Amino acid sequence: MRRGPADGSYVPVAVGADAAGMALPTALTLSVIGAARPVHQAVAITLIWLLVGLAARRYAPSAWDEGAPAGPVVRDWLVLLGVLAVLRTVSGLGGSPATELAALCPSLAVTVLCRKAIHRRVLAVRRRAEGLRRVLVLGEAGAVDAVVGQLAERTDHGYVVVGACALGEGEVLSGVPVPARLPIDAPRAPDEDAAPVAEAAELLGADLVFVTAGRHMCGDRLRRLSWALHDRGRRLMVLPGIVEVARRRVRIGSAAGLTLLDVSPPTRRGLPMLLKAATDRSGSLVLLVVLAPLFALLALAVRLSSPGPVIYRQTRVGRNGTPFPMWKFRTMVVDADRMKGDLAAANEHDGHMFKLRRDPRVTSAGRFLRRYSLDELPQLVNVLLGHMSLVGPRPPLPEEVARYDQVEMRRLSVKPGLTGLWQVSGRSDLSWHETVSLDLRYVDNWSWAWDMAVMARTVRAVLDGRGAY
Repeated sequence: MRRGPADGSYVPVAVGADAAGMALPTALTLSVIGAARPVHQAVAITLIWLLVGLAARRYAPSAWDEGAPAGPVVRDWLVLLGVLAVLRTVSGLGGSPATELAALCPSLAVTVLCRKAIHRRVLAVRRRAEGLRRVLVLGEAGAVDAVVGQLAERTDHGYVVVGACALGEGEVLSGVPVPARLPIDAPRAPDEDAAPVAEAAELLGADLVFVTAGRHMCGDRLRRLSWALHDRGRRLMVLPGIVEVARRRVRIGSAAGLTLLDVSPPTRRGLPMLLKAATDRSGSLVLLVVLAPLFALLALAVRLSSPGPVIYRQTRVGRNGTPFPMWKFRTMVVDADRMKGDLAAANEHDGHMFKLRRDPRVTSAGRFLRRYSLDELPQLVNVLLGHMSLVGPRPPLPEEVARYDQVEMRRLSVKPGLTGLWQVSGRSDLSWHETVSLDLRYVDNWSWAWDMAVMARTVRAVLDGRGAY
């Protein structure tokens, strides 16, 4: 791992991009529509915009762990509109709200593009193992291994574990250095914990300490440790043990001196679900109409490539385990299902799915259709009929579902999707564990804005063709 610019070094870049992205388009638009003193107005609006971002902690290093930044930008932009409306009312200034809205629309698009560009740059730096915050993990051996493994699986975060302070004598199997061990039972003096932890952090050059909370490291012991580390200039973060929960679902509260994490349930009803349903039905209908000429060409290609029907009908399992008929353009020979048993031993996937990179059942036209996911287009009819959604987990086969465990069954708590995190993250190149993890992350943390981001990424994934076979 090479030392590089930390995520915090992008704060001036983000602030500057936000200021330019708001000021320049706003000033230009105000000038075009003939507003009075467009430059002065643009400067005032930009200052308020930056204050809104600071209040929402958009420039904190942890903000880069949020993922695609379009949603937060839109929320901040709506807050800006509200603030400007209040100020206009309080100050008694005139002006049309419609004019103000028109002036700010270009800045919204520019700001989203700027933040996306910066976010991609941050992720690129992290994937090169540069600019990461060095972490010392404190906890029991099993908890340390779990944290190290979780952080090592992905590169979209800003942390790297450089060592551990283990509680007790358990063996740390993840291979990180263990320069210090703490007793299982809480010591009488706080320095008995803090001194070895601080020395280990200094030895390894750790920027902060991750503490895995548990029955041997909680309450007063954790409180005294935080005092001692903070007095030594060391930052401390407590890992509560929950995983794959989006930050927007977590609220911090307190009661009788206890710190409470309020984890809101996944969205399953209400206005967001109505919006998703409307997007699915209207989007699928529009796409079916627009792509009708392409459907005709693809149907002709399938018909000419091999004898048999154009559309392949297959039973898949939908929400809450309900089976439904799923349609695809046929990409295999007619008796492909009968041949599957003979090829079972050659399965290249490590999970419940059956995948072969060079499946002999696939036709010449089918290889092209699969590479660019064109065979999936008839599923727009499934979306229109309500069997599927535009975005969701991959629709499984009944024989796959029969082997699901309790965790994997949670994938069926939402409608399967025409596209999803699985498709934009590598498709068949992913392991079964990675596929399930992506689906569960979507199931638990779904939002309409996330659906829009996945659909935008789908275009690039389809053109790339990686993992499609």
